[in-house]
Amino acid sequence: FKTLLVEAATRALKAVWYQKWYVHLRLRPEAFAGHVHLVKTGQRGYDIHGEALHSDAVARVFSNNGSYFLPMAFPEGSPIHPAYGAGHATVAGACVSVIKALYDGSYIIPNPQIVDSSTGELVPYTGSALTVEGELNKIGVNVANGRNIAGVHWRTDGRESMLMGEQVALGLLQDTKRTFNE
Repeated sequence: FKTLLVEAATRALKAVWYQKWYVHLRLRPEAFAGHVHLVKTGQRGYDIHGEALHSDAVARVFSNNGSYFLPMAFPEGSPIHPAYGAGHATVAGACVSVIKALYDGSYIIPNPQIVDSSTGELVPYTGSALTVEGELNKIGVNVANGRNIAGVHWRTDGRESMLMGEQVALGLLQDTKRTFNE
């Protein structure tokens, strides 16, 4: 099981790095905002669609920060390699898909607990039933969206990279199936 997860992660990283460097070369949101800043302040002329230059989001960023640069969760800024595909999301998609293939996704998790926000104590969860598949899906999406929220990826980077990871996992599982005797 662990070997399969490591292989899924390795193949996912190889697939995503190929997409990053040989296919897409997509600017990160921070770099795109830098281009917007340079255009809006008259320092450079990039071909940026008017809807992007004059959007409410751009105006709000300027109003809040005094520049068109994006506020970043990481003080060091975003990574210097291209945005798409999102490596974390691709690995999450691949690993979650492998786990879902090996376990009963419809299994209902017994007696789940949550943290009471007022006391910090564990209390019984009383919402709808939690399944293995549902919780695995949440983990994958949280990994992908966390990088989006941090400002280092576009929303589509996370979403599409999760699907890329899933395809990597399916290929790995098909390859592995051929090695079974039964």
